[in-house]
Amino acid sequence: MYTVAVSKDFIANHYLVGGDWGSENFTHAHHYVVEVSIEAAQLDRHGYLVDIVEIEGALNQLVAYFRDCVLNDKPEFAGLNPSIEHFSRILCEKMLGLISFPGKGVLQIKLWENATCWAAYRHVEG
Repeated sequence: MYTVAVSKDFIANHYLVGGDWGSENFTHAHHYVVEVSIEAAQLDRHGYLVDIVEIEGALNQLVAYFRDCVLNDKPEFAGLNPSIEHFSRILCEKMLGLISFPGKGVLQIKLWENATCWAAYRHVEG
């Protein structure tokens, strides 16, 4: 299997809901790092899974949508606690609409909330 990945950092705000998490229940910022990785067995005629320029463009568009916002205010988080688990799934679903997936393979979003904590969501195609 081949893998290609691109990462980007951004700052967004959120607050946790549905429990007593102390200061996490109040709006605060995280310096997120999102990594998009694509795995597949076959390359295209140019020797790419997906052109890195295409991945970077899609990731820039995705990050611009969430950068400097309060995640809780975005419609994608309606009724959800804005955990990194939910956020990684939302990012993955949105990324699928922005790139030309190579057919059978895996698209994974790994999202770091800080230097030591991350969550990931994988979409398996085919």
